[in-house]
Amino acid sequence: MLVNRKLILAHFWLAFAVFGVALTLGAWQMFIRSPIGTWLSNPELYYRSLTAHGTVMGYVFPTLVAMAFGYAISESALQQRLVGVRWAWAGFWLIVAGSIMAVIPIALGRASVLYTFYPPLIGNVFYYLGVVLVVVGSWIWVALMSVNLRVWRKANPGAPVPLAMFANVAGSYLWAWTAVGAALELLLQIIPVAAGLKATIDAGLARIFFSWTLHAIVYFWLMPTYIAYYTIVPRAIGGRVYSDSMARIAFILFLVVSMPIGMHHTFADPQVGAGFKFIHSAFTALVALPTLLTVFTICASVEIAARLRGGRGMFGWIGALPWDNPMMLALAFSFVMLGFGGAGGLINMSYQLDASIHNTQWITGHFHLIFGGAIVIMYFAIAYDLWPHLTGRELIDIRLIRTQLWLWFIGMIVTTFPWHWVGILGMPRRMAYFDFGDPAIAPQALSVTLSAIGGFILLASGIMFIVILARGMRAPQIDAGPYRFALAVHQPTTVPVALNTHALWVALMIGLTLTNYGYPILNLALSSGTSVPAVYVGAQ
Repeated sequence: MLVNRKLILAHFWLAFAVFGVALTLGAWQMFIRSPIGTWLSNPELYYRSLTAHGTVMGYVFPTLVAMAFGYAISESALQQRLVGVRWAWAGFWLIVAGSIMAVIPIALGRASVLYTFYPPLIGNVFYYLGVVLVVVGSWIWVALMSVNLRVWRKANPGAPVPLAMFANVAGSYLWAWTAVGAALELLLQIIPVAAGLKATIDAGLARIFFSWTLHAIVYFWLMPTYIAYYTIVPRAIGGRVYSDSMARIAFILFLVVSMPIGMHHTFADPQVGAGFKFIHSAFTALVALPTLLTVFTICASVEIAARLRGGRGMFGWIGALPWDNPMMLALAFSFVMLGFGGAGGLINMSYQLDASIHNTQWITGHFHLIFGGAIVIMYFAIAYDLWPHLTGRELIDIRLIRTQLWLWFIGMIVTTFPWHWVGILGMPRRMAYFDFGDPAIAPQALSVTLSAIGGFILLASGIMFIVILARGMRAPQIDAGPYRFALAVHQPTTVPVALNTHALWVALMIGLTLTNYGYPILNLALSSGTSVPAVYVGAQ
């Protein structure tokens, strides 16, 4: 039951349009800082590009995908028309307006502060206001997901909330609370300085506020991917979800333990005490639990599909999997990249090991492998799966889809593995230029060149993805039927209240966040002499 197709398609198309622009900027950045590129005479252009790339990929693109997918889930899983369509369009246009407002100062060189803001660097106030509009637009989506679930509950008292909607609402609540940290940083620290109301800023406190958002936002990006793992992949390959309860527990764990972990990004910051750094490091380790639970559950679900297809033996069933199915291919690639990226994350969360790779290209390789690799490839799969139901037209070139997924996987490996290597060797990230004629770093030239080649492979794959969707808009018409989600092996008729509602887990999420962030924030806020003069980007 997809009634508001235009709304969903508008979100998807805007997401993929800005994704294409950001991907192009990323490939250009890799080229001009590699040995095969020409030295950029004005390095400030690199930082403009880097800010635009990060702002789009961090705030705009994944948010629009989550919103589009969320609206599709709401109508399909709940089997009811979306409540609040006008508000949904209002949220969409706020994101459009905010994106334009943010990108203009970046293009003019007035906001080259990167998507992490980096105070005491201060950009044009309209950049920050644009980001605020994007967040406000997304919060409308959060409210609508809650409202639609409440309407469904009233019509279906005591019934189990469909797994896809339960996870979707959990993801929306996670984003609502995650974004509060960056919102506090912008409203209380950065915007007053950017607007000329203050001339100094407490950079340490601002970094603590942003750490509130910085890591938990990754799990918001991850939520559509995990929803696809559980509710799309098993159905697409002819299987069933191994356990509905285990799936719910995984999403609950993400909701609870994703928040109090961001200070592991401040291991090198003196304003944070060692005790809180240890606590955040420990909670970061706990985030591995829902991922490990997911790997087990999805592997079991995939095995069910293989055995239903005639697979036999302890490992022989693997050969019975539908490897020509793009959804199976996307899942396999996503799991491989998630495994490598997650292993790198264990290094980042360790206080001792992080010191050896802090602010190096290792970090760039890690988060690109997680977000650009494991997450984005499943965004592609979600779009491919939904497209016939949104357009009423068939995606007929399955071979081209498989090629696109292979190229993305290969490109991401070729890009990120050399980044990890040169990071171990000490190459800093976010540098506009390296002199590879210097004997000290000349041996790293090959690795950086390979990464640049990988970037162009990714660009080719991204263009191919957009072309496939565009061609799908003109493909032969079909009746795709209702959009369905995977069923569990034992489909629940009743679910314990704790696994069917979010209130308890939201309270725990908020409580853990306040416990783990409250004292450091209050300590810095009440301390005197911690502010420094602002450094205005683009000032003459």
